[in-house]
Amino acid sequence: MSVVPTAVLDTAGVPAADRAEYWHEAVSRTFVPLDVVLREDAPAPATITSHRLGAAQVSLVQAGPQRVERSARLIARGGEDHLTLALQHRGTARLLQDGRQVELRPGTFAISDAGRPFSKELPEPFLFTAFHWPRSAVGVTEEDLRVLTATAFDIREDDTARLVGAYLDCLSRSAGSMEPPAAAWLATTALDLLAVLAHERRGRSVPEAPEAALATLARMKDHILRHLGDPELSPERIAEAHHVSVRYLHKLFGFEGVTVTRWIRRQRLDACRRDLARTATRSATGPTGGPATVAAVAGRWGFVSASHFSRAFRAAYGVSPREWQACARAGLAQGGAARPEGYGIAV
Repeated sequence: MSVVPTAVLDTAGVPAADRAEYWHEAVSRTFVPLDVVLREDAPAPATITSHRLGAAQVSLVQAGPQRVERSARLIARGGEDHLTLALQHRGTARLLQDGRQVELRPGTFAISDAGRPFSKELPEPFLFTAFHWPRSAVGVTEEDLRVLTATAFDIREDDTARLVGAYLDCLSRSAGSMEPPAAAWLATTALDLLAVLAHERRGRSVPEAPEAALATLARMKDHILRHLGDPELSPERIAEAHHVSVRYLHKLFGFEGVTVTRWIRRQRLDACRRDLARTATRSATGPTGGPATVAAVAGRWGFVSASHFSRAFRAAYGVSPREWQACARAGLAQGGAARPEGYGIAV
C-alpha cells in the first residue's frame, strides 16, 4: 500500500504582489476560514506541508510575521467543529481565546477551538506543526475543552506536556513515510494523550471520585461491555441494573470527563474496528462463509443504522469501514505487514 500522501502549498513561485491573497486562501483551505494579515511589506515565501492521518491532519507551517483571526462571521462560514493544536518550533506567538492570552515560544504548544472566536499574533518569522482534528474525534467534554484552549503547555516544565509534545513531534516527522492504516491508528493515540492532558489539568480543580464510586463505575463499565451488542442499551437501563439514578450514573462517568453515551459509542466503534480488521480470517466470516459485511459487524455491536455507523466510524478514524476492511485484507495478503489490528491501539 502507498504511504500517506503529502500536500504542499508554497508561495515561492507566486509573484510577491499576489502572495498575501494566495497565502490567505491557502491557510483557510488547510484549516478553517480565517482572516490573515501579513506584517511584511514584501511577503517572504511561505509553505504548508500537510499529511492526512486518519481523522487528523498534520501540517508543518513556515511563514513570516502575520496576524490570524477567527471571527464570528467566519465561524458562520463553517469549520466550527474543529480543534487545532500548534506546537511551536521557531519564533513566538500570542494566542487569545476565551478571555485568556498566552505566549508561545519554541517548546510550547496550545490548542484553539474553531467554534469560538480567537486571534493569533505571530510577530516574527515562525515554524510550527499544527494538528487539526474534528471535535467529534476528541473524546473530551466541553468542560475539558475550556481547560485546554488558550493554555500554554511547556514540554520543558511539565511531564505530561513533555510526553504529549514528544509523541506529536515524532508522529509529525514520520507522517510522510507511514501507511494509512498505521497513520490512523497512531493518530488515535494522540487523541488519547490529549484526553489525559485535559483530565490532569482539570483534575487540579475537580475533586476525585471516592473509592466506592470508582468501584461502582467499574461494575457499570463491565456491564456495558457485556451488553455492548444490545441496541437497547441506554443510560436508563444501565442505571436500573445498578439500582442508581440516571443522574448519579452521569455523575460517575463525569469523574472521567466523558459522557456515558460517548463511552458506549467509543467501545462499540473499537469492537467494530477489531472485527473489520479480522474480516479476512475465519473467525470473522459472514453467513455465506465470506468476509463479514460492514452492516453485519455494525449490527453485532449494537448499531441499528448502518449509515449512522459509517458516519461515526469515519469521524473517529478518518476512513470508511469498507476502506478500513480493505486495508486489513490487503495487509494480510502481503503477509500481515500492514494489518491494522497488529497495532493494538484503542480509542
